[in-house]
Amino acid sequence: MHRLRFVLSVAALVFIGFPAFATEDFEPFIGKFEGKYTSDEGGVEQNRDLSVEISETKDGFNVSWTTTTFKKNKSKTKTYSIDFVESDREHIYMAAQKKNVFGGREPLDPMKGDAYAWARVDGPKLTIHALVITEDGGYEMQTYDRILMGDNNLHLKFSRIRDGEMLKTIDTNLYRQ
Repeated sequence: MHRLRFVLSVAALVFIGFPAFATEDFEPFIGKFEGKYTSDEGGVEQNRDLSVEISETKDGFNVSWTTTTFKKNKSKTKTYSIDFVESDREHIYMAAQKKNVFGGREPLDPMKGDAYAWARVDGPKLTIHALVITEDGGYEMQTYDRILMGDNNLHLKFSRIRDGEMLKTIDTNLYRQ
């Protein structure tokens, strides 16, 4: 009897197929969003162009973002990209391992300066946390809250904390392109 149940279960998986990766968590966030942010830091006005692109991958989703900061007559652009895959916990995604020079996967090492990152989807809010162990053994935590405000508006709330001290916050809107 147990053998028959096993055979029927395997047959059902072959016939129906294995369950597909669940995209309902992050599917509403898929797309490209762009916006601007202006701040007055230390008496110096800073303008930033911000963009984020969220896309589905084979095993999860990717978040790629670019920030261009304009100060006086100079600009500086930084781009980041992280793949996220399902974890054993509902609505929580872990950063995928990085690729080595041969294309194989190797674990991230926070003791070597790699950020330990994870994402959480809570309804219309996609939060990404990145924890870095600093050279002196302290920590830096960056949090990106991306909140859908309708179909075309993504509200970004960013914070960077080092050893308990708030270093930077950004609060702005990005628009679907």
